Amino acid sequence: MDSVQMISHIEKSLNYSVYDVRWIPCTAKFMVVGSKPKGTGTVQIYELNRGTLELVREAEKEKSIKCCSFGASKLRSEHLAVGDFAGKLAIYDLNRLDSSVYEVSAHEGIINTLDAIGGSTVNCGAPEIVTGGRDGTVKVWDPRQPNDPVANICPASKNAEERRDCWAVGFGDSYNPVERVVCSGYDNGDLKMVDLRNLKLRWETNVKNGICSIEFDRKDIRMNKLAVSTLEGGLFVYDMRTQHSEKGFASVKEKTVGQSLGTNGVVSGAKSTVWTVKHLPQNRDIFITGGGSGNVRIWLYHYPEKRSKTLTDGEEQGVAGSLEMLHATTLSTQPVHTFDWSPDRQGLAVCGSFDQTVRVLITTNLNLH
Repeated sequence: MDSVQMISHIEKSLNYSVYDVRWIPCTAKFMVVGSKPKGTGTVQIYELNRGTLELVREAEKEKSIKCCSFGASKLRSEHLAVGDFAGKLAIYDLNRLDSSVYEVSAHEGIINTLDAIGGSTVNCGAPEIVTGGRDGTVKVWDPRQPNDPVANICPASKNAEERRDCWAVGFGDSYNPVERVVCSGYDNGDLKMVDLRNLKLRWETNVKNGICSIEFDRKDIRMNKLAVSTLEGGLFVYDMRTQHSEKGFASVKEKTVGQSLGTNGVVSGAKSTVWTVKHLPQNRDIFITGGGSGNVRIWLYHYPEKRSKTLTDGEEQGVAGSLEMLHATTLSTQPVHTFDWSPDRQGLAVCGSFDQTVRVLITTNLNLH
């Protein structure tokens, strides 16, 4: 059979709420971070061992931990950046989880999301971490510079009640040491892209529903595609190669991504949140979405014959491609809200869901697409 199949290889029930999972590069280990019932945070390292999961190391932190990334860490240094419910950004060496190697009070209230870049990529700029908070701000941090962010993107209004929660952030366009953008998504559907080289808003739009996840297909190349997922079943893929002065970037919207599949394979039911989107490291045109009904879907993006067209006024406008669903499976009765592909083994993945369970997944035949 040539069809893509995803199976749950190992399931592990935990005694705390899982908020984020990440593979540790160049290993068979992954991180799980989250919140214990008493409000403290937990960091755990698990290793695959002959079909079972072995707890290698764990640490308890003062506050619940919401998000994490290895993106700003060199491959062999294994430094994990985490954001917590008190607004603290910290970096931990995995061999010494008891104390941080970097720490800063980044936001007023919860750090909802973070992304990191520059650690394992060559000639693509500084190691940086971008954080988005409930206070509505987006901040970019360089771990080599203590205390102050290198960029602080604030909402126009200083009234706290008028500020929108930032739910998703993502780096992109970092194809040389000076170019870099950061995209941020908010609870009211606002999507903004800031050019970090010039510290200017380059593009903004609104997708009508709260944005849960943002990811460029690759961070360290010229912008190619940007995937955005939202509440009420929204999935958008923007072609980022051609920006029109008024119409912005062309996009394709998938309308059925948040709905459940019946036993006969027919899409049905109310639209549920699309919590996360993650591109396959070995193929930038394949990505997954994790849904509120406990489903995971694998998508393939098809490029159009021509990615841009010339309008009557002579300006170029992008042309969006199309989406094909390669596979759909239901893993849980609760939302699959965090997911990470292994950067080293194609098809190996880990996900977390609100039933306090992590699952190691294996996906076959991805190389045939």
